[in-house]
Amino acid sequence: MSYPSDPNNPYGQQPPPPPQQPPGYGYPQQAPPAAGYGYPQQAPPAAGYGYPQPPQQQAYGYAPMPGTIQANNGYINIAHLGTVKIATMGQRFLARLIDFAAVGAVFALAAALGLASAVGIAKDQKDCVYTPGNLTAYNDCVAQNQDAANGIAVTFLIGFGLLAAFNLLYEWLMVSLAGATLGKMAMGLRVVKESNGGHPGVGGGFIRFIIPIVGGILCYIGALLVYLSPFFDNSGKLQGWHDRAAGTLVIKK
Repeated sequence: MSYPSDPNNPYGQQPPPPPQQPPGYGYPQQAPPAAGYGYPQQAPPAAGYGYPQPPQQQAYGYAPMPGTIQANNGYINIAHLGTVKIATMGQRFLARLIDFAAVGAVFALAAALGLASAVGIAKDQKDCVYTPGNLTAYNDCVAQNQDAANGIAVTFLIGFGLLAAFNLLYEWLMVSLAGATLGKMAMGLRVVKESNGGHPGVGGGFIRFIIPIVGGILCYIGALLVYLSPFFDNSGKLQGWHDRAAGTLVIKK
């Protein structure tokens, strides 16, 4: 049997409930997640903290890597030269025509001199007529005519060798040491190394010169294919097969 508690007896009363603590005391209250989202999103680290961010490429004014084509607009960035324009096939064709004219003038002069020499030698030939009793004179006449014919052949061989040497030295050394032939100079073109923008050098110039020659020997139209091969270059650099082998580019100065 229970008895009602005496209000005047402090020992018989129930302890009062604990007071409600105002917000901000005790354990921290977690903010409810935002509506429509799961776990609370972490704020991005402030600039200058955390892992370094990769540099953002600027839309304008950034320096492209050497050897890169810029938007296929005919310009390329080359080390030590900066941004330069690639020579067009029309400009290269006109430069080649000027070179043909220059070399052809030398060839024509040499051919005229050789022909004059051959005509002079031919005039020295005599009609050898054999008559009984003059066998020795007849043999001497035949020998002189044979020497004259040999002289004509030797003259043409020497002339051909000199012209070939001239063509070699003209194309090879001028491109190797100066970066341009007379035709390229007239058109404002230059052959440069793709890697450093310098002259092709003796080795690079020889490779660039000899490949069309070898192509012409192996195939009748091989040299023409080499000169037209820049049309087959899909990189935008207009490099022919001889340019790729030598590591060169033809640019507009």
